[in-house]
Amino acid sequence: MNPFVFTHPEEKHFTFDKIPDLTGKVAIVTGGNSGIGYFTCRELTRKHAHVFLLGRNIEKGQAAVETIKSETGNQNVEFLHLNLKSLKSVKECAENFLARNLPLHILINNAGVTTNTFSLTEDGIQEDFGVNHVGHFLLTKLLLTKIKASQPARIVNVSSILHSLATGIEFEKLDDPNAHDLRQRYQQSKLANILFTDEFNRRYLEGGQVYANSLHPGLVDTPLLRRSVSETLISSSISPEDGAITTLYCATSPEIEEKNYRGRYFVPFGIEGEKSSYAKDDDLAKRLWEFTENLINEKLLQK
Repeated sequence: MNPFVFTHPEEKHFTFDKIPDLTGKVAIVTGGNSGIGYFTCRELTRKHAHVFLLGRNIEKGQAAVETIKSETGNQNVEFLHLNLKSLKSVKECAENFLARNLPLHILINNAGVTTNTFSLTEDGIQEDFGVNHVGHFLLTKLLLTKIKASQPARIVNVSSILHSLATGIEFEKLDDPNAHDLRQRYQQSKLANILFTDEFNRRYLEGGQVYANSLHPGLVDTPLLRRSVSETLISSSISPEDGAITTLYCATSPEIEEKNYRGRYFVPFGIEGEKSSYAKDDDLAKRLWEFTENLINEKLLQK
């Protein structure tokens, strides 16, 4: 797979108007106050889901909620504070949602960062890996019991085609400021998204009706993309609105259940894509899982 020759199909396999009615469904979307996450929240809300928009910036998150209410006429959209740079915040966010005693049918792990300089989370984890993978890993595990009790349900992890540039995960060097360039850190975190999805399926979801899949949303014109690729690729990018289509396909399309899609990787617009060889490595997925669990336990014990 070569991400530098990726093109978006002219004909869309999935579009917003194919989203079924979601009355009675409850959804969580991380990073929902802007970009792909915002349009994901908007369209879920438009189809009558009860949506929780999760984000770090309270002011922007609440503003996004009010805009979505105005645009869709559905008042069942709420903001919950989530700072993925803090494992404590992840735990508090999960507890706040669980205290509502609602079902959870759709969990979309959408938030992501790519850093301009080497930086650590509040827990001392390299930021790309910590935000893009570790925070979402913990959030998903904390909400798993609720998700399984609400099945049929979906878990959607937004990865990137740039995962294919990662040649594994260098666990021992993740927090070494001199070990990788900025792009390599992001690529490894996006590879982790896919490996986590597949290992999660194997450990917890076999035989049930919880469908966990990962995706590449497309080369979406966002600040994150502009820090990750060349000007040539940016010129062929799609809008954040179109970037939400594949996420919404994984989250809502009846095809996911009809075709029993689990641990699959999708590309625009709702088409199954090809993972890199490293993303298919079951041993690497297992090692990542164990490494992440140990890392979380170690960091939380320090609190």
